[in-house]
Amino acid sequence: MQAAIVTEPGGPEVFEIQELPDPVAGPEDVLVAVHATALNRADLLQRMGRYSGPKGTRDDLPGLEMSGIVESVGERVSSWAPGDRVMALLGGGGYGSKLAIHERMLMPVPPNIELVDAASIPEVFLTAYDAMFVQCELRMGESVLIHAAGSGVGTAAIQLAASQGCRIFGTAGSAEKLERAGALGLNVGINYHDEDFAEVVRERTDGAGVNVILDVIGAPYWEQNLAALALRGRMVIVGTMGGSKLEVNLGALMGKRARVHGTLLRARPLEEKATLTQEFVARVLPLFANESISPIVDRVFPVSEVSEAHRYMETNANFGKIVLRHEQ
Repeated sequence: MQAAIVTEPGGPEVFEIQELPDPVAGPEDVLVAVHATALNRADLLQRMGRYSGPKGTRDDLPGLEMSGIVESVGERVSSWAPGDRVMALLGGGGYGSKLAIHERMLMPVPPNIELVDAASIPEVFLTAYDAMFVQCELRMGESVLIHAAGSGVGTAAIQLAASQGCRIFGTAGSAEKLERAGALGLNVGINYHDEDFAEVVRERTDGAGVNVILDVIGAPYWEQNLAALALRGRMVIVGTMGGSKLEVNLGALMGKRARVHGTLLRARPLEEKATLTQEFVARVLPLFANESISPIVDRVFPVSEVSEAHRYMETNANFGKIVLRHEQ
């Protein structure tokens, strides 16, 4: 198989397309011809040598999600057959043109979704679903603040929250991104260059605050997040793009009787990820099929241009996902 390999830790230029042996599927595994994968912030960190994958994955072969076609199945596999269109969350390996994956980690690609677009679904929609609905127990009609509203996770979270009738606040760094997020269901857009999001939330909620906050920034937003959070509110931290260390005022947290969740998907054991995947199939995939929600793809690059794709992601110009397409 062909794969985009990190030859050494560094910048986008360290990628090289190499030929690797095809993976071998075990008795409960499915061998998939990968059609596409999508970029995630973790890929950038992994490329720089700052984020190792879970046991059994290669640090020089990123890729946390994929879509593709089943080539063959292990002797104990009963759910899939050659020719099936599938997508999946991965521990790594999506930058390779083939992979072997446990059958319970696979999801069917809805018939109305193209394979190249399906590659942009697993990581961000599973992350957003787990963070808001599993960890924070977001309920119909509640309010939620979503940071980085134009990111992959942000665009997924907005659509999922809108599908449940929630009132949605969101931050982004440009009027264009906020306008496009509005078309997805964002009710109150906040440009973090011009406005204090905690003040906007207080004003627009008559001082009550929001029930749930989904944060990908981390330390720099901690105080404002607490100020924006409602009594008995819940906050989930799914990224630390702005930093991870800070001095915490526990009194403010206690005074609001708030809950703070930290979460990661990649490091979870197979059984936990498979359970979440199957719950997602039952509860969320039908929303794609009836077009209540949809994958948001900003740009598609061939895998041969992986370095350019990484450079583009580092500009933060994208709205939605950046996809890498394997040559078929």
